[in-house]
Amino acid sequence: MLSAVLSFFVHLHGLFETFLQGWGGLFRPPFYGRAIIEQMDVIGVRSTVIVVLTAMFTGLVLALQSGYEMAIYGAKMYVGTLLSVSLVRELGPVLTALIVTGRVGSAMAAEIGSMAVTEQIDAMRALGTDPIKKLVTTRLVAATVMLPILTAIADAVGILGGLIVAVSALGISSSFYWVTVVRALTFDDLTMGIIKPILFGVLMATVGCYMGMSATGGTRGVGEATTKSVVLTSVLIFAVDFLFTKLFLAVVH
Repeated sequence: MLSAVLSFFVHLHGLFETFLQGWGGLFRPPFYGRAIIEQMDVIGVRSTVIVVLTAMFTGLVLALQSGYEMAIYGAKMYVGTLLSVSLVRELGPVLTALIVTGRVGSAMAAEIGSMAVTEQIDAMRALGTDPIKKLVTTRLVAATVMLPILTAIADAVGILGGLIVAVSALGISSSFYWVTVVRALTFDDLTMGIIKPILFGVLMATVGCYMGMSATGGTRGVGEATTKSVVLTSVLIFAVDFLFTKLFLAVVH
């Protein structure tokens, strides 16, 4: 029990240190602009297809389920309201973060972990290259920029999926659907929908890089680091989502 508590605080300190050193690297040369763009391509552009597919089916299912339930109370006309608020506030940011964590966060831990166990990171230090700036800072910046963009795409596609079901299965006109969507969303909803993916992007990159940098024990250690990275990031996403939502609602209401 004591060793588990000590291990928790060691990892917590390591995560915090990785976060600070990663962002600190952004303000001192050299600046790896090309590496940041490459990471934005890996994290954002190459994740677009799977994010779009997931968001589309989420919007379709959510509209179908909520539409038929709301029809019992004569409120199916407002499925657009429910769908847009649910997607922008919660489902869009959380689903996108989990998908990108599974695809990219694990790859971060595996790639950096492989470099750690084969002593490539030590070689970088010996050659005068700061591995934190080259490996961590670039991924932190790329994830922080790309997660909100991917989430905005997911929100739009999910709402479009809801439109398809609303028109084809629920008998709602497209013009009424869009009116309910636009009227339902407030500035607070959009603010929440942008800040959350920023936090999730920072979280994913910090955990992935930290787990990779601290990997030991050859290929088995890399595998364990990858698994821990995905599990820990997923749990932290839900925890941060709850805490941020509670804080945000307390401030705006």
